[in-house]
Amino acid sequence: MEKRVFISPGKYIQGVGVLSQMGEEVNKIGKNALVISDHVVWGIAEEMVVKSFEDSAASYFYEEFTGEASTTEIKRLAEVGKAQDSDVVVGLGGGKTIDTAKAVADVLNTPIVVAPSTASTDAPTSALSVIYSDEGVFEGYEFFDKNPDLVLVDSKVVVGAPAYLFASGIGDAMATLVESRASQKGNADTMAGGKATLAAQAIAQKAEEVLFDQGIAAYKAAKKGLVTPQVEAVIEANTLLSGLGFENGGLAVAHAVHNGFTALSGDIHDLSHGQKVAYGILTQLVLEGYSEKEILRYADFFKALELPITLADLHLDNAPYEDLLKIGQLATSEGETAHNMNPTLTAEQIADALLAVNELTMTAD
Repeated sequence: MEKRVFISPGKYIQGVGVLSQMGEEVNKIGKNALVISDHVVWGIAEEMVVKSFEDSAASYFYEEFTGEASTTEIKRLAEVGKAQDSDVVVGLGGGKTIDTAKAVADVLNTPIVVAPSTASTDAPTSALSVIYSDEGVFEGYEFFDKNPDLVLVDSKVVVGAPAYLFASGIGDAMATLVESRASQKGNADTMAGGKATLAAQAIAQKAEEVLFDQGIAAYKAAKKGLVTPQVEAVIEANTLLSGLGFENGGLAVAHAVHNGFTALSGDIHDLSHGQKVAYGILTQLVLEGYSEKEILRYADFFKALELPITLADLHLDNAPYEDLLKIGQLATSEGETAHNMNPTLTAEQIADALLAVNELTMTAD
């Protein structure tokens, strides 16, 4: 039976200073929160979060996230939650913190509140986590029965993060329409467990429209720590529109290439998720046979955002073809999203497309 499915978080709140509402909002779904955050983000948000709980009837216990969304870390934090008798989990920070917190909440069978410190990924709204090994190699996706109960996005905190993370979020979000369009052409099921709805298609289209129209202006403002209407629009596109769009619309080659990059060691791991996805988008467009003009429309946009558009930008300009094949092999491995676009895609085709992107962007004006 073919069915259309649409899933979403229970509530989404975005604006300047909304972290000050965390205690009040948590109190609506739980009384004893396990707050997971890394030491950097906690140093930024601690005062506001602590006061928000002091002003509410809910209590909290803070436990530091050690940096990798791995099975080992998930088990450790779940044990902390059990020991504290936590009845709600709060993930405060970047994509890996959030993915870990969602998995911990699933183990504990509690509600989950997500408070991203950046607009760098579309992880906050989704009902899945990307799981890595303790060494940071991509292992797979873990799917949950429901999306987060609450997503709380403080725009002022977001623009206080390094600007490259804001740009990275745009790189990640730009994959939404590109991948969902390809996935739907292939009649693939989405992460939501069915075919894409009209709502998902409309959301993906709106995400790209907002990003092309306002992304560069928003990036320039965010670099100065400013919250403008363009910044608010792009935060929503990076977080809500992209999150709903990818999960309900479908993934394809761009994210598979990102995952393929984890097969390599070296300086490429200094790049963020969205920076690597941006190159994956260009790779997918080559594989789909888009014109040079259309591919360079995306590449020029990425260049204005200081996102990678050449192999040198990825620290792979001296990589042997065998390394590119390793990327292609992981990107086309069983269960990867590249098959949503083309189930017969080969490692060699991926490797050649990675090189073809570089030729286009290196020779463009």
